[in-house]
Amino acid sequence: MTKPIELGENSKIQLDLKSLIGIILGILSITGVWFTLTAEIATLQMDVARLQYNQSLNDEFRIKWPRGELGALPADGRQDLKIEYMEKELEEIYIILKELK
Repeated sequence: MTKPIELGENSKIQLDLKSLIGIILGILSITGVWFTLTAEIATLQMDVARLQYNQSLNDEFRIKWPRGELGALPADGRQDLKIEYMEKELEEIYIILKELK
């Protein structure tokens, strides 16, 4: 039977310097990887939040723009004026045609 190891305040551990430095470097490298992964996850979460926000703005634009709820292009305004002018001209032509009949 083996004797169980007893650890206490006065216990001594012998460890060579090479092993100690290896353990410290291993812990430091694991810590560096941890912080790198944490920062990358935070960056990805921010990217997802931005994409979701942009998608909601795109949905709003896609729905409201055709309805004219978000404004119109200057070209649309000019085109509307031309259409109104042509409608008035057409009405005048109809009036003249009725008078000729």
